[in-house]
Amino acid sequence: MIYGEMSKNTKLKLMKNILVPVGSSKNALSHLQYAVDFAEAFGAKLFVVQVYNVYTKAGTMIKVDHIIERESLEFLNDLVSQIDIKGVDVVVKTLKGKLIDTLELACKAADVDLVLIEPRTNSIKDEVYLGKTSGKIIKQMDVPALIVPEGYKFSKPSNILMAIKSAIIRKDNVLNPLEAIKARFNATVDLLLVKTPYYNDGDFDVSKDLNTVISKVTKTENATTFQGVLEHFQSHNPDMLCVVRRKRGFFVKKWEKNTILKRDFHSSIPVLVLSGLK
Repeated sequence: MIYGEMSKNTKLKLMKNILVPVGSSKNALSHLQYAVDFAEAFGAKLFVVQVYNVYTKAGTMIKVDHIIERESLEFLNDLVSQIDIKGVDVVVKTLKGKLIDTLELACKAADVDLVLIEPRTNSIKDEVYLGKTSGKIIKQMDVPALIVPEGYKFSKPSNILMAIKSAIIRKDNVLNPLEAIKARFNATVDLLLVKTPYYNDGDFDVSKDLNTVISKVTKTENATTFQGVLEHFQSHNPDMLCVVRRKRGFFVKKWEKNTILKRDFHSSIPVLVLSGLK
């Protein structure tokens, strides 16, 4: 699957390795199929992983590590066998350890460019947008992530809305995932600058790097970035939303908690979460 010609410079920003943490949700098959379709578009390798931890009391005689590892691996292989992998190089792994630490080590070892996550890996509460596990990944990991709505089928994103409250960029390569998606799918990127109570002078000064990615800029004033998105969503009609992860950023209202409720944020389209720009 090829979406347009790409320059040599753009090829350097392609996604080569994508990681998908798998939980026990009913949406796992749909999510994995999206991940395969997305990886196929980039010719990327797909790492399908499940993290487990074992808490045993002192003196326990039966070791359950190998049992859990075997069952987890069987579970993942069964899921993969039910989807169309389309020639994508799919690597299945079970990893033992604490969720965030283990995933970060895996991302570093595999040079992962993007993590694809479900909004709710094991929560069944309808009012929840990001469950505890997904919320941890989004809020605590520094790797770019793509949140894919439940049951969402892959389609070429053509219009991306990037919503931020500050355009200041101090980190190198932080825009790479957005640039790669824009180039691969020949998408347009509109920038929504939201002036919030945390606004500082210079926050709306768009850097040269960001300016080369975006097509047009809209400025608005709202209490939160999400409220700005709600106000301008219909007029932009995006099929992908791009936001930035930072301590006082897009998910600020519930940052102290890993779970994010739909009343605080929800999206019916994929949400690309970049690492902090600063």
